[in-house]
Amino acid sequence: MYTKVFRPSFVVAAVWLCSLASSVLAEPQRYSVDQNASRVSFFFEIGDQRSKGFFPVSNADVILDLDMLSKSSVTVDLSVEHARAGDLFSTSAMKSQEVLDAARFPSAKFVSRQVVQRGQGADIRGDLTLRGVTRPVKVSARLIRTPDAPKDNSKLVLEISGRLKRSDFGATGYANFVGDDISLKFFIWLTRA
Repeated sequence: MYTKVFRPSFVVAAVWLCSLASSVLAEPQRYSVDQNASRVSFFFEIGDQRSKGFFPVSNADVILDLDMLSKSSVTVDLSVEHARAGDLFSTSAMKSQEVLDAARFPSAKFVSRQVVQRGQGADIRGDLTLRGVTRPVKVSARLIRTPDAPKDNSKLVLEISGRLKRSDFGATGYANFVGDDISLKFFIWLTRA
């Protein structure tokens, strides 16, 4: 179900909602999150091969002001203990003490600090806590309304993209096999509360 919604043809048809905001949404609105559909994908290099994994979203608090994005905020809690990274071996290595140390740090968290509109999207500056280490990060975001969603902006998908170095968070294990650069892509399915 998740992958069917995000085929490239659907993403191309997505609409940036800031330009469609109605006067009904002239103030910040809280959105609830579909935890079953929402996830954070991550991409990493093993040798010269690109691999993918994901973190389930265990909780999120999203407030959107579609007329003034600077009043918006995003907090996302991720489950490290339920994360997957390709095959069983890769998942076990990722959760090991040398990388994410999931036994000691079963969750991760992103908290926005500033949202700035940029063209048809937004830049979000915030703090990412991973493996017990908090670092500032900058990510880009956009809002998507899938073709079958109501036009009143009551159902949206928040897409957030960013990059980080795992070594910045002390996740340095298996450096001879796995690259330091990690790409992140959040898909947060929202319903206006």
